[in-house]
Amino acid sequence: MKIPPVKGTRDFYPQDMAVRNWIIDGWKKVSLRNGFEEYDGPIFEYLKMFQLKSGDEIVEQLFSLTDRGGRELALRPEITPTLARMVNQKINSLTKPIKWFSVPRLFRAERPQKGRLREFFQWNIDIIGIDDVLADAETIFCALDYLQQVGLTSDDIVVKISSRKMLAEVLQTTGIAEKELEALYAILDKRSRLPIETFERMLSETVGDKEGCRKILELMSVESVEQVSSLFELSEKAKKSVDELQRLFELLRTMGIADFCVFDIGVVRGLAYYTGIVYEIYDRAGELRAIGGGGRYDDLLKQFGGPTIAATGFGIGDCVLEILLREKGLLDKQLPKSRLDYFIACVDKVYEEAVVKLAMKLRLAGYAANFSYKPVKLKKQLKDASEQNAQKCIIIGDEFKNNELVVKDMATGRQELIDYDEFLVQYTKSK
Repeated sequence: MKIPPVKGTRDFYPQDMAVRNWIIDGWKKVSLRNGFEEYDGPIFEYLKMFQLKSGDEIVEQLFSLTDRGGRELALRPEITPTLARMVNQKINSLTKPIKWFSVPRLFRAERPQKGRLREFFQWNIDIIGIDDVLADAETIFCALDYLQQVGLTSDDIVVKISSRKMLAEVLQTTGIAEKELEALYAILDKRSRLPIETFERMLSETVGDKEGCRKILELMSVESVEQVSSLFELSEKAKKSVDELQRLFELLRTMGIADFCVFDIGVVRGLAYYTGIVYEIYDRAGELRAIGGGGRYDDLLKQFGGPTIAATGFGIGDCVLEILLREKGLLDKQLPKSRLDYFIACVDKVYEEAVVKLAMKLRLAGYAANFSYKPVKLKKQLKDASEQNAQKCIIIGDEFKNNELVVKDMATGRQELIDYDEFLVQYTKSK
């Protein structure tokens, strides 16, 4: 009986693994050059940790289990709670700011869709300990640093930016009570995915006041930060949050990435823990799910028993990113080809031991070397060398009786006869 893979998961054959490694290696390279250090945590945590952050409804969205000791655990659907737990454990000994990154394997028990699977990899960047939008700007820059590195331009992608803090302050000036904000955020977050009639009906049911609904719809239609100030009479707190958002856009211009960034008040982010700047990264055509997103979460560590400390960060998943890169024709041409330094061939089975011995010496010296397992004709072995992208093919034949090897350059076809002992001295020095 053939057993298929679980729906929403992926088998990584060598060619798929090459793509995965290339994406993740790029994430790590960009993280390090932007001054971030790598961390990781356990693949499962106590279930209550995710309930604490996202509420009891999160249980339906993740894979949970009870271990032999009766403890309720869950496979991690995200790594930010783990980050908060780890930082809290050593908060007094960690040098601030904390600039960490991680590339965890994550799991979500939801219906698989294009770009959204039940198992995926995600690049997480976080800065903890900086209460300034400069940190938010730096995380956005880091994301765009990578996306530009893989060939995406401002014609391909856009970062939509808003502020939960500003939205909260302005909504309260329209008469929305603070305790009603979370329910309203959930509706506003769905706005771009709903027919306008459905959105307005849900808004009316939640707010219950026609004038309040009118003001909210007016607010959600603004196209610039400046419009917010001109349309509404703002409190001092609201003005301060508007100024903060304007400074963020100034920093993004300074960093040279303003062409990628736009203000979009409709960006709310579904997670309740965001407290300030929020953003989502999309393909410019708007045909795919979000490539990634993030924002400021200054209260999260406190929720996990730690101090109140400024924090900001983002996550980018591999699924939508890979789809976009393929659609733009940017993936295959950038993947590094597997490459052998040497392929060792022989003209007769009698030289098989010499082939194996030389291959092992080359490998121990740090070279990628391979050979044929079966005694086949030299022509077939040379074909194997070419298919495995070998730079050189060493041919062991009758010349070996005189302690000599034939070394063929696979790119030019040029061959030379080299003394075996000289070859060992010259070519098997450790890389």
